[in-house]
Amino acid sequence: MSFTEGLRKEADPIFQAIFKHPFVQGIGHGDLKSDQLMHYVKQDFEYLNTFIQIYGLAINRCENREDMAMFNEQISFVLNSEIHPHNNFCEVAGVRYEDLQYETLAPTAHHYTRHMLDVAHGGTIGEIIAVLLPCPWTYNEIGDYLLDEKKPDDAHPFNDWIHFYSRDGLSVTQDFCARLDTYAKTASTHEKERMKDHFMKSCQLEYLFWEMSYKQETWPIV
Repeated sequence: MSFTEGLRKEADPIFQAIFKHPFVQGIGHGDLKSDQLMHYVKQDFEYLNTFIQIYGLAINRCENREDMAMFNEQISFVLNSEIHPHNNFCEVAGVRYEDLQYETLAPTAHHYTRHMLDVAHGGTIGEIIAVLLPCPWTYNEIGDYLLDEKKPDDAHPFNDWIHFYSRDGLSVTQDFCARLDTYAKTASTHEKERMKDHFMKSCQLEYLFWEMSYKQETWPIV
């Protein structure tokens, strides 16, 4: 069993909980409220800005061009491609993506981004990949799950979103897993424990991000 296969096995209860979360189920049923969709898009937009910053920090740490190229490609992906699923949510909500007024990060999103930034500033490349990996991996499996369970057609309101994140639409998971497995082969026992801890916390925070979006979480005193 590879290092990432072991991580996925240990994180399976979290993945299963994500599949059953009412926001994810709402994507499958096509019955989410406009306010929930907009809260998600606004928070995810700011969250992905942090992802871009972390990719930049990772490039600064890279010792080979293959890793540099991978992180650089992901910056382009977030900037140019990941707006498509956001547009799908906006269309269903009846709001133009270009007209959205973005807002400060809600508590959960703020915690998640700071968790990743902490690792990016102080961790190894292997640790950075480990803390980022749950985002594409969980979304990849959500897309596969909804594709298999709901079998959406062109009439499904979130057909584009589901296909974008499904096995045919998102390949970064395999790239991240392959590189993390490579780094794990030469990492110390202590570093591998840190990789595992970062990965598991990010998985938990992925679940909480859906919870935040479903409940439209905000700061308690405004």
